[in-house]
Amino acid sequence: MALLDQLVTACRILGAEGQGDMVWGHVSVRDPEGRGVWMKAAGLGLEEITREDVVLVTREGERLAGARPRHAEYPIHTEVIAARPDVGCVVHTHARAPVAFAAIEEPLRPVSHEGTFFVPPDVPRFTETSDLILTRALGAGVASALGDRPGLLLVGHGVVLVGADVVEATMAAVLLDRACRTQLDVLQTGRPYRWTPDEEARVKRTHTYPRPLLEQGYAYLARRAGAT
Repeated sequence: MALLDQLVTACRILGAEGQGDMVWGHVSVRDPEGRGVWMKAAGLGLEEITREDVVLVTREGERLAGARPRHAEYPIHTEVIAARPDVGCVVHTHARAPVAFAAIEEPLRPVSHEGTFFVPPDVPRFTETSDLILTRALGAGVASALGDRPGLLLVGHGVVLVGADVVEATMAAVLLDRACRTQLDVLQTGRPYRWTPDEEARVKRTHTYPRPLLEQGYAYLARRAGAT
């Protein structure tokens, strides 16, 4: 199934981009037959994943295919997929810069190109718990906090990014990490700073990140990760 190859590539890209946290963090894609999600199996790093390391998981957590164990936080994926018919891929990582940024009382500003992919409005934050998302109820809470947005900061935990497919969700994960890193760099100066005004940012988003450019960026990251 080509979809599983795409899932493997997304995992490899995120691993190469430094979003791995040892064996934690995961990517999923919607099962075309409506049975749940295909997702990275537990016990392996993002950069280690092959097609043999992918499992099919139902909304109830049952493993229907694949030999490896599923991640305990599968409800992030199954509940977001259930709530968002437009979403075909979900990414959850513990990327360091977004975790650090989520901990401060500061909105994400479009101080860079990457910031305009998300802002305006500000990136939502999930504050119900910083613990693992182990139940369908918590997964539904994550989906609710995400709403119709492409990304969510799980305060004290990590990030959730979504897209119509692996290209959009993976690029969103990379761009959010870079946007947070850039703003943290700016904040460390302690000086007043500037960002792109909202109206300009909305227009700039259509210029910097239309679908063809997202595809080009994704293809480059796949080549760099040796996943082509």
